[in-house]
Amino acid sequence: MRATVTSTMYDISRMNANGNVGEADSKEARDEIRARCAAQRTADAASGEPAHDGGVPSEVPDSAPDMVKNAVRYYTTERGYHERSLNSNGGSTVTYPLSFINAPILHYLDELDSAVLLVHGADAHNKFYSDDAFARMRGDNKEYHVVPGAVHIDLYDDVDVIPWDVIEEFLGRHLA
Repeated sequence: MRATVTSTMYDISRMNANGNVGEADSKEARDEIRARCAAQRTADAASGEPAHDGGVPSEVPDSAPDMVKNAVRYYTTERGYHERSLNSNGGSTVTYPLSFINAPILHYLDELDSAVLLVHGADAHNKFYSDDAFARMRGDNKEYHVVPGAVHIDLYDDVDVIPWDVIEEFLGRHLA
């Protein structure tokens, strides 16, 4: 039996997950994004470098949302910085939305036969992603564990927050 463990920590919007990007909820809007990205890819090829969206800012005002403050604390410090990390540097490429328009990553959730464990922080700004995904899954081998008090980035590397016991038990049942 196959088993999948995912901790939905990546900031992929509900729209992206279903093949849309932002407010691109129509074919016409998605076609506009495709055209803009195609033009950008041509410009990128001519320049020899892809354009990036800017990544995580190095400083944020006190009024910024907690999710932005958490990302800055992670990606711009020794804890999460890496020279090749998009969020530590220039961000994703401007053409990044094409991946989600052309391959909606959660479109076939209701067809998953493998066991799935979703792990998400209770206080994460993007918890609704896992809520939505879990609601669409079928079968009795799907589980959703919410970590009390955890935010999105806590589950990247905070070994005292990550529910190792839950993961180990799940894998023990489904990989045996």
